[in-house]
Amino acid sequence: VEFDELRLGPHEVEAVRQTWDALQAAAGSREAAGEAIIAAIFEAAPSLQGLFKTPRGVMAMRFSSGIGGVVSRLDDPAALKVAVETLGFKHLDTEVTTPRVNLIREAIVAILQAELGERFTVTAKASW
Repeated sequence: VEFDELRLGPHEVEAVRQTWDALQAAAGSREAAGEAIIAAIFEAAPSLQGLFKTPRGVMAMRFSSGIGGVVSRLDDPAALKVAVETLGFKHLDTEVTTPRVNLIREAIVAILQAELGERFTVTAKASW
């Protein structure tokens, strides 16, 4: 699968970056934000737990690093494409499906909404 370049406007980029930073601050650390995301994913879809083979703390760091890497490249479509493709290659041994990706996205959006409340604006939600 080849990905097209994603081009977000500056308001969308800023909204995603602000909410990602705010989630990390609310959680107390990048690792804790990753743990909150994993907890939300497993709560929404317990069946996905079997796909993850590494310890939960390692998964939390990987989620945070992966999301942080994508978020940091949102204003550079070419670099963002490379980052997403690299994440994809890391998951070649996992059956990544559109429904599973949507579940993970929905869990991330849910934790952002729960932690940030009104600070998680309509623009931010649509941009995630």
